Amino acid sequence: MKISTRILLSTLALTSAALVFAEPLPIAVFDFQAGERSLEKKGAEIGILLNAHLSTQPDVFLVERQEVDKLLGEQELGLAGNVTPDSAAKVGALVGAKVLVTGRVFESGGKGYVVAKVIGTETGRVFGELATTSSLDKLDGPAAELAEKIAATVSKQAGALTARVESHDARVERLKKAVSGKTLPPVVIMITEQHLGRPVIDPAAQTELMLLLREIGFDVVTPEAASSRADVVAITGEAFSEFGLRRGNLVSCRSRIEISVKASGKIIAVDRQRDVAVDIAEHSAGKRALENGALKLADRLVPQLVNR
Repeated sequence: MKISTRILLSTLALTSAALVFAEPLPIAVFDFQAGERSLEKKGAEIGILLNAHLSTQPDVFLVERQEVDKLLGEQELGLAGNVTPDSAAKVGALVGAKVLVTGRVFESGGKGYVVAKVIGTETGRVFGELATTSSLDKLDGPAAELAEKIAATVSKQAGALTARVESHDARVERLKKAVSGKTLPPVVIMITEQHLGRPVIDPAAQTELMLLLREIGFDVVTPEAASSRADVVAITGEAFSEFGLRRGNLVSCRSRIEISVKASGKIIAVDRQRDVAVDIAEHSAGKRALENGALKLADRLVPQLVNR
């Protein structure tokens, strides 16, 4: 009986680990570049077709192209396929994607070639996939073939495409070392939060920042206590999460957090962060997306608090 119990527990542990590792990664698809001016429309067409075919793949979460276009509309980078490994991190942060897909369309030797680049926004790693066609007038076949290859690559290379997840304890220790020997000001944190237009009772971003700053060594005070003290640094802002996509039993949610930091009547920092998370329940996914965003903000915020 004991042996059977151990086997069962080991199996459950392995299954849980596999489920965590197999969590779908948010993907954004960009238009492909064209080898010559006459093929420019083909570059946009393959991007649209590839996005459509990937949306039918199980365990693939796509950032909507309309959303990507809107978020990058005022940026240097658009959907024109000019995303490089160096710029991937910036684009990924803007659109909330961990994987970017772009590429090139060209003709050679009487054949058409569609080459896809799969870029990890956190690691800069690039993987390539290729599809050929007798004529670029018919791109649906190559797009379907590429979609299957890209989905397989993302699943197989998830560990290389994404950064290693830092544990909570490791993050606390790292930030403690960063502020060691420096004076830590008292702080008050007030970040209102909503999901799908509804207020949330326990703001995830605010809670995550309060927990982390307290563990690092900051004196986190209440709004009531802060009102009677002149030395308190106020971190205020707004955050929201929203439904992204559903695939089977999994749901993705996107989040955005905006904060400002004020000390002695002056704004000393302004920052924002987008993120995406996947879970089996919508509100849990929204919370995780906000928590992830708050942790990324903290990495940039802590040095500003001690070096103001």
